[in-house]
Amino acid sequence: MKTLRIGELAKRSGLSVETLRYYERRGLIPSPERLPSGYRTYPEQTLNRLIFIRRSKELGFSLDEIVELLELEVAGDVSASDVKSRVDNKIEMVERKIADLKRLQHSLQTLSGLCCGEGSLSDCPILEYLHQPESSDD
Repeated sequence: MKTLRIGELAKRSGLSVETLRYYERRGLIPSPERLPSGYRTYPEQTLNRLIFIRRSKELGFSLDEIVELLELEVAGDVSASDVKSRVDNKIEMVERKIADLKRLQHSLQTLSGLCCGEGSLSDCPILEYLHQPESSDD
């Protein structure tokens, strides 16, 4: 079985050595064997797991969610629908974030519209608005 040293594994996976060590501490990848020289050597299949982790992160999954996906992959009593439901949940979360960002964008555009960008700083309606206390509906 071919093994890879940590530097080669980092290079081929597109991740840093520090990230690999962190993933090892988190249990995302198995602890490597060590050569008498102290070098870490990883089985080649670790590269496949790292690619899975990296692609999952690129799609917005947290490390905890990735652990769950990896556990689903090795569990014998799950189906593809279990994995799909995780992805569907992630889609719903992304949609909520998009809606929140659109609300934020609208608020910032409204705030920007208060000011023509001219005049003294002491007359800036944006700063004046930001200094206003929140109104309470007691």
